[in-house]
Amino acid sequence: MPAEKIAEVLPESRDMTAVYPGERETGRVLVTGGAGYIGSVMTKLLLDAGYEVTVIDNLVNGHRSAVVPPAKLVLGDIGDEHLLDDILSKERFECVLHFAGLIVVPESVTRPDIYFENNVARGVKLLNAVCRNRVPKFVFSSTAAVYGTPRKVPITEEDPLFPESPYGDTKRLFEELLKAYSRAFGLRYCILRYFNVAGAYAGLGEDHCPETHLIPGILRSVLHQEEKFQIYGDDYPTKDGTCVRDYIHVYDLCFAHLLAMRALNNENLIYNLGSETGYTVKEVFATAEKVVGEKIPFEIARRRPGDVPVLIASSEKIKRELGWRPQKSLEDMVRDAWEWHQTHPHGYPD
Repeated sequence: MPAEKIAEVLPESRDMTAVYPGERETGRVLVTGGAGYIGSVMTKLLLDAGYEVTVIDNLVNGHRSAVVPPAKLVLGDIGDEHLLDDILSKERFECVLHFAGLIVVPESVTRPDIYFENNVARGVKLLNAVCRNRVPKFVFSSTAAVYGTPRKVPITEEDPLFPESPYGDTKRLFEELLKAYSRAFGLRYCILRYFNVAGAYAGLGEDHCPETHLIPGILRSVLHQEEKFQIYGDDYPTKDGTCVRDYIHVYDLCFAHLLAMRALNNENLIYNLGSETGYTVKEVFATAEKVVGEKIPFEIARRRPGDVPVLIASSEKIKRELGWRPQKSLEDMVRDAWEWHQTHPHGYPD
């Protein structure tokens, strides 16, 4: 469906049948990292839209119970070219959505080797298999970290890329690889640069070990009193000294992937995904206290390596071209996440 037609039928409510009028989609999609936080929600939305979904995940950071039936789970690694060829040669996939990456900025500073190995070297093997087996479309989970400290806010897709962590470097390098593979093989790609993702959807939530993301970290500290919440740095050049970030609900984010995949026809696409509103860590903390209904103790710790003071997205391009609009507020994200953590106080069972 052309992008302008998608924008015409985009409903205020998230009704998959409205986005895909007439017969439901029957294509096949491969989701790498589909047992993880964003990948599992993406799998759910693809199934609801009518797609047949295969998930490949090594379950190092994912959870078997997060893969929604009837999606097929293949336990394996994107660095296994024989396994990839076996999967991709048996079915005619129309798209690969790639979420299988390491994502912790401070860890990437202390262990850059594993980030370049997983996010770049294994990514090359995935791209080779995709092109060998003639999968026409590829949607990549990138990050706002490719921008580094922005020269201006909000950040647009045309702003220069100066990542300040090995994590950001790996994502920028993979973006360059996609451009090269497109020139060499004709692969159509969409790069989606995320800002901070939060919330829960349809019984699917955020469960990392260790948990390094802000909102689940705050909520876990409420459920597990021994995990006192730490704010990493209060001396940034911001209104209250804590970092400013742009937050987007995981459902809104994954819905944007559906639109982008359908629009990916004659040209490659790059979009930011954010709310265009920045919140300090302390403002997020105050929102969590409002949702939880109690004061939450915290302590100030050192800055984390690789963190930049302010990241706020301009999502004007995807709004204009695909008609996408984020529907969920910061309070919605925290409330949805809180409901999930209350029912999963120790995360997923596996």
